[in-house]
Amino acid sequence: MPEICRFYGIIIQMFFNDHNPPHFHIVYGDFRAVINIGDEIVEGYMPKRALKLVFEWMDLHKPELLENWKLSQNGELPKKIEPLK
Repeated sequence: MPEICRFYGIIIQMFFNDHNPPHFHIVYGDFRAVINIGDEIVEGYMPKRALKLVFEWMDLHKPELLENWKLSQNGELPKKIEPLK
């Protein structure tokens, strides 16, 4: 699964040919979650502080995330996205 971003110990990944709706996977220590690009946790658990950072990052990069979703659905490698600073 390609890693598209990493910041503050949070790893953002996207699977190739994954199911809809468009989403990404996050890993933070022992926590794992799947986040719908429309702001909704689909599955898993993430501490509130980490989740707040992920939502902040996602709001800044929604067009890039959607572009990466299309690439990954076509079996192409998604592009790296700038981390939250």
